[in-house]
Amino acid sequence: MSAATVAVKVGATPVRALSALPPRLRRWLLLVGASCVVLASAYQFWLRDSSLVAVENVTVTGLTTKDAERVRATLVSAAHTMTTLHVQQDELEEAIAAYPVVRAVEVETDFPHGLTIHVVEHRPAGLVNGLPVAGDGTILRGLPVEGKLPAIEARGDVQGNRLKDPAALHAARVAGAAPAPLRPRLERIELRGEDGIVVQMREGPELIFGDATHIRAKWIAATRVLADPDAEGATYIDVRLPGRPAAGGLPAATLAPVAPAGEEPTIPQATETTPGGTTVDPATEQLAPPVSTPEAAPAEPQSAPQSAEPAPAPTDSTGAGGASPPPG
Repeated sequence: MSAATVAVKVGATPVRALSALPPRLRRWLLLVGASCVVLASAYQFWLRDSSLVAVENVTVTGLTTKDAERVRATLVSAAHTMTTLHVQQDELEEAIAAYPVVRAVEVETDFPHGLTIHVVEHRPAGLVNGLPVAGDGTILRGLPVEGKLPAIEARGDVQGNRLKDPAALHAARVAGAAPAPLRPRLERIELRGEDGIVVQMREGPELIFGDATHIRAKWIAATRVLADPDAEGATYIDVRLPGRPAAGGLPAATLAPVAPAGEEPTIPQATETTPGGTTVDPATEQLAPPVSTPEAAPAEPQSAPQSAEPAPAPTDSTGAGGASPPPG
């Protein structure tokens, strides 16, 4: 039979295409298809849940919480109901849902009977009323705290597994996104009037974040300003506009005079200095023009001294008013 006769036409049904094949090839394809169906059924309904591949050896890593033993026992118990061919991740996560300190679990099988579960815990970002919290607002009861964490104030009692106070939740988000080198230097995060979220640093300036948007960009801007020698000595760094951070509170050249009794003191409007050396007017948030120093006018060349007034002409001795004739 020619290849054109065996070829499957476009749009032809599978039955017609199969009937166009030689009988011997057709029987072979049917046998292979039936074998695949039998093997797939055996795997789906028997082998993957068979005791031949049952989980027997479970290793749990990554736990540091004080409830580590209970979390480990819960995971091992849930894993023993599974096989290495059928690991149910959702059941493992559901089994430890009562422990909010666990952020995620990662599973690796070791065929035929081994299973390794790595627990990923939340990292404490701050302390709310003495309790460690993660950057997403999860309260981490029982998780040991290593090093110094910034204090975050919350209105009311902290109950449940997550923060309810919006201000405290936003502060926790800012703390959770802080770069690792700066985390030990964070002392307090609070909500302060028009400045919004303010981060107080140990032996460093305050960081004014404003709201809890563009947090990563604001931390990058703050890190760059802190590393700039021109910003050394600043008392605050304003990163509310991360594309144009400003360092302020640098030593002033003059001090405001003390007002007389009964009058309001006059405080000069301060300007903010960006790391590039330009100044920013805080009232308009616009770059201020550079202050030019008036140059002294060039000295005009002095004219020659005026000659003395000429002496009066000698009078005529004869009284005629003319000049006296020269002597004969």
